[in-house]
Amino acid sequence: MSTTRTRPQIAAEIPAMPLTVEGYSVLHQMMRFRWSAWRQLRASFKTEIVHQAAGLLSRMEQNANGQSALYSLLGHKGDLMFVHFRQSFDELNRAELQISNLRLSDYLEPATSYLSVIELGLYESSVKIYRELAEQGLESHSEQWKQIIAETLQRQKEAMRPRLFPDIPKSRYVSFYPMDRRRGEDKNWYTLPIAERARQMNEHGLVGRRYAGEVKQIITGSIGFDDWEWGVDLFADDPLVFKKLIYEMRFDEVSAVYAQFGHFYVGVRCPWCNLGKLLNGEAPE
Repeated sequence: MSTTRTRPQIAAEIPAMPLTVEGYSVLHQMMRFRWSAWRQLRASFKTEIVHQAAGLLSRMEQNANGQSALYSLLGHKGDLMFVHFRQSFDELNRAELQISNLRLSDYLEPATSYLSVIELGLYESSVKIYRELAEQGLESHSEQWKQIIAETLQRQKEAMRPRLFPDIPKSRYVSFYPMDRRRGEDKNWYTLPIAERARQMNEHGLVGRRYAGEVKQIITGSIGFDDWEWGVDLFADDPLVFKKLIYEMRFDEVSAVYAQFGHFYVGVRCPWCNLGKLLNGEAPE
C-alpha cells in the first residue's frame, strides 16, 4: 500500500511578523528652557542668539531631504520640542549636534527624546503574499522566498514614497505619544495569529480614516531604537480632534485590549521667524 505524504497546513507556514516598509529617520527632542538665565541677558545679546538659531532653523525647516520643526510645548513636561525628519540616523545625529552647537543651547536642558523611523505595516498584503508563497511550496526564508519578499517590499516602498518621506505638516498643533502592544501573560498581541492581527488593525484603521482631512497621522517604529515600540504624531489645526480621535480609537479591540500608552506631548507650531517672539514670552502666531 502506498502512502501519501500530507502537506503541512499553510497557516503553520505563514511567518508571524508582518512586513514593513520604512522611510525617514525621526528624532523628537523635548527641551526645558532656562528662563531665569535668559531674562538676565542684555537685549542685544538675546538678539544675536536668536538670529543665529533662526538662521539654522530656517534652513532645517526648508530642507528638501528631511525637514525640522519647532513646537512650543504645553504643560510641565517641557518648553520646546524639536522634530527632525532625515534620510538616516547619521543625518539625525548631525541635526542634533547642530542644535547643540547653537549659543541658544546654553539655555536648553534636555527633558527627554524619542528615536524612531517612519513605518508602514503591511498586514493585509503580508498575509496575502505569505499564503501565495506557501501555496507555491516555497519554504519560508529560503533564498527564493527572500528574493520575492524583497522585490515586493521595493514595489510597496516606491508606491508609498509620499507617505514614507513626507514633509512635516504645517498644522498649528501636534500631539506626540509613544505606545506598545500588550505582551503580558493574560493578553499578548504577539501570540495572536497574523490574520487575526491583520483583521484588528484593519478595523483600527477604519476609525482613523473617518478623520481624514481633520488630522494627519504619522506612525514611526522604534523597536530596538527606544523604550517603546511605536511613536505616533498627530497634526491638526484644531487640538480637540486629538481627543476625539484617540478616544474613539480606545473602543476598538486592538486599543481596548492590547494598547499601552506613554506620555503625551502637545505643542504649538513655532516657525523660525517667530522664535524671537516666543523667547520674549509671546505665544506663536
